Amino acid sequence: MASSILLSNSFSCISQIPGRPKFIFCTPKLNRTVTPINSYSNIGFLKDTQLLPSNCLRKSRRVFVAGESDTSVSKDVLVGEDSANFDLAKQKITSWIYFTGVLGVVLFILDVAWLDNSTGFGKVFIDSVSSVSDSPEVAMFLLTLIFAVVHSGLASLRDPGEKLIGERAFRVLFAGTSLPLAVSTIVYFINHRYDGAQLWQLQNVPVLHHLLWVTNFVSFFFLYPSTFNLLEVAAVDKPKMHLWESGIMRITRHPQLVGQVMWCVAHTIWIGNSVAVAASVGLIGHHLFGAWNGDRRLAIRYGEAFEVVKSRTSILPFAAILDGRQKLPKDYYKEFIRLPYLTITGLTLGAYFAHPLMQAASFRLHW
Repeated sequence: MASSILLSNSFSCISQIPGRPKFIFCTPKLNRTVTPINSYSNIGFLKDTQLLPSNCLRKSRRVFVAGESDTSVSKDVLVGEDSANFDLAKQKITSWIYFTGVLGVVLFILDVAWLDNSTGFGKVFIDSVSSVSDSPEVAMFLLTLIFAVVHSGLASLRDPGEKLIGERAFRVLFAGTSLPLAVSTIVYFINHRYDGAQLWQLQNVPVLHHLLWVTNFVSFFFLYPSTFNLLEVAAVDKPKMHLWESGIMRITRHPQLVGQVMWCVAHTIWIGNSVAVAASVGLIGHHLFGAWNGDRRLAIRYGEAFEVVKSRTSILPFAAILDGRQKLPKDYYKEFIRLPYLTITGLTLGAYFAHPLMQAASFRLHW
């Protein structure tokens, strides 16, 4: 159900008492309780004195419901959350110590229960999938498909799952199931990336390596903003389903899909064989479904607030900007000069130079 929106004067994220808004539509009595957007559960859009998220941009304005009409909102209003926002002053040392401990425990369990060939089930799992066919392309595609079904299936069950066992317990279940499958798929790709039929050979083309390297590097800046919330990922903080709007979301509503396509295209062009094609088809297909499923889940959780964000963003990069539905702030670049993106820069460069180490570690697993 759509709502017409009227806006009062600009205000900061600190609660203020606005002047009485002048409505041009006949309206029912408005709800005057303050409710953060993250507590919505498919309820109506922002009501009279409901606040935008506490980490919203400074130039946001209060939003009022003015009756039943459309979901058009002034383009300078941030309805969703400010992505990749990391406030160092709000961090607790104890939380990050706890996170380090959790990470260590998870890596230890992953090694013993999955990676170690003498104690874990990883090799048994890979052998079982590989026994379906002698074709490495089939095994690669099946590994991607299994991961996609489990990952997206559990994501679809998030709402009832969290109600049943709680947010933190469900995150542990989700990560504990998805992580081993993801590692197996990555390791198999590394070990078998040059198997299969060679379809083309372009590695001697001048400048191609540099072009593909840049494409791959940029693809990591399209990570979905929730990935940066490490304390929520590790269930140190209570996990939330976020409605992001700023930063990379202005370029595309599904950055993870775009980044995955860029990564797949770059690696497939460089490797040029049937195994790379099978991996890319599986990964891109999974992310296409994830984009549809993500929109569906956000629509259920946030209702009309999501419809507003959807109306001024696009799946195709820059489409909403070019057709005028998305208006970039003059200081848009500042939404990327943040610690998470600086960290991504360092990790991406580190991963590139650590490729030989990653390959050696994968080969030792004998998958």
